[in-house]
Amino acid sequence: MQDPAPYAGLTPDVVLDALDSVGVSGDGRLLALNSYENRVYQVALEGEPPCVAKFYRPNRWTDAQILEEHAFVRELSESEIPVVAPLVLGGTTLSTFGGYRFAVYPNCRGRAPELEDRATREWLGRFIGRIHAVGARTAFRERPSLDIASFGEEPRDWLFAHDFIPTDLIDAYRAVIELALASVRRCFERTGAVHTLRLHGDCHVGNVLWLPEELAHGTSAGPHFVDFDDSRTGPAIHDLWMLLSGDRDDMTRQLSDILDGYEDFRDLDRGELYLIEPLRTLRLIHYAAWLARRWDDPAFPAAFPWFNTQRYWQDRILELREQVAAMDEPPLDV
Repeated sequence: MQDPAPYAGLTPDVVLDALDSVGVSGDGRLLALNSYENRVYQVALEGEPPCVAKFYRPNRWTDAQILEEHAFVRELSESEIPVVAPLVLGGTTLSTFGGYRFAVYPNCRGRAPELEDRATREWLGRFIGRIHAVGARTAFRERPSLDIASFGEEPRDWLFAHDFIPTDLIDAYRAVIELALASVRRCFERTGAVHTLRLHGDCHVGNVLWLPEELAHGTSAGPHFVDFDDSRTGPAIHDLWMLLSGDRDDMTRQLSDILDGYEDFRDLDRGELYLIEPLRTLRLIHYAAWLARRWDDPAFPAAFPWFNTQRYWQDRILELREQVAAMDEPPLDV
């Protein structure tokens, strides 16, 4: 059973004492950063630039899964790819204090990338191509795969088993989610065998910090990829489609620009274009269940007050109907 308040004991004093236990001396100033799954703080240090401390949600990942993610990010960093890798402190990247597991990262400033700019899209594509070239070298042993069972069927079953769907919408939601999952399966079958690799896993614009020249100060300007917490095995297109938005013409143009950069380092199997809308559909199903699973955490009702209302589930039904139609369309022509 999940603890409804997993971070109740994570006081500022505990955060500072945890850092002190690994030789990192904070000066008492903490800034909570935007994170719901974990708790993340920018910590001012005595006589040094600030660091970022990440405290992991209990019982989500095993130690081995977290360490495998850390090893992947450090492998990327050693390949001179601009990622923010955890620091090795006391011989490890994962430490424990007061029942909490945590990691410490260098602080990385930046702004969101301007995805409306073609050069920016190509730049992002080049670095994702480099990430995937490294990700394809070997396979994860501990971290899970992105598949229909874990992102579609299991979240569906959990929602129905825990009475989150309003009674008068259960039949409609059940019908549309079954239609959506049937369409997802058809798209995967049509695509055929798909090569999988180690992914970022959550490669949306919020997990890319863009450093303009004036902020770089000795490090590289451009994109810096952060938060590999959802890193897992899956098809390459999963790290690309979340950067797309707008109508079909917009997404076609955006993906074409991203691939212009991406394919400088790694070819993309065009068969994977059939998976863009199925992967979007799985993410929507998984996201609804993720919010429901965390609803007893006091941070979630405060941050997502619109969740679990009648309107919310009505909108999800309409959204999945739109996805069923989208999955019947031809793939983007790039």
